[in-house]
Amino acid sequence: MTENSSSGGGNAGLAFIVGGIVVVLAIVAYFVFARGGMTPETKDVNVDVNLPSVDAPAVPGSN
Repeated sequence: MTENSSSGGGNAGLAFIVGGIVVVLAIVAYFVFARGGMTPETKDVNVDVNLPSVDAPAVPGSN
């Protein structure tokens, strides 16, 4: 009688994938929590939208 047993060779690939996911989540958590989370910075924005007046040219032959 012969028994076939594997020593978990397929689990190495799964462990590599899970380890990569953990590293990515750690990086995301750093940027979310260590840098102030989702709170936006308050900035003073001053925009000037005053445009000079422009007259349309006269239409020829409308006298």
